[in-house]
Amino acid sequence: MRVEVLMKTKVFTVDQHDLIDRVFFLIHYEKVRHIPVVDKGKVIAIVSDRDLYKVLGPKNNSNVIESGVGKNTAELHVVTPKVQHIMRRGVLTVNPDTYVSEAAAIMADNKVGALPVVDNDNKLLGIISATDILRVFSKIEKSSEKREQRITSGVSHK
Repeated sequence: MRVEVLMKTKVFTVDQHDLIDRVFFLIHYEKVRHIPVVDKGKVIAIVSDRDLYKVLGPKNNSNVIESGVGKNTAELHVVTPKVQHIMRRGVLTVNPDTYVSEAAAIMADNKVGALPVVDNDNKLLGIISATDILRVFSKIEKSSEKREQRITSGVSHK
């Protein structure tokens, strides 16, 4: 099976100059976990819910973080509100004709949850996630289990 069969073509994207508020909105209201960062339609990076939570998580619940340098001094670090500061460059991608098994191996080997699907010019066509692959695996495995149960119970076909 090829990636083009499973990929989602409705993909929310952000620009590297967008505010991270847009990422927050997409993650929470559109229920997505991976958002490609595009420049003129080409994928240049990706932002995940984990990248956002690293910046906005419980330890960093404001835009200003204090870091104790000395006993009586504090250094303030302002968390930048732009996507370019939280995005992951060097994003792994696949083509629509990539086998799903290969995409799954790339995700597992690199511990990523989604891969943007691009054409030969790196233009975004869609996205495939581990969840998309798990859904298909689950259906295939369930079908195999039912077949095994029929064989075990002596039923030849159904």
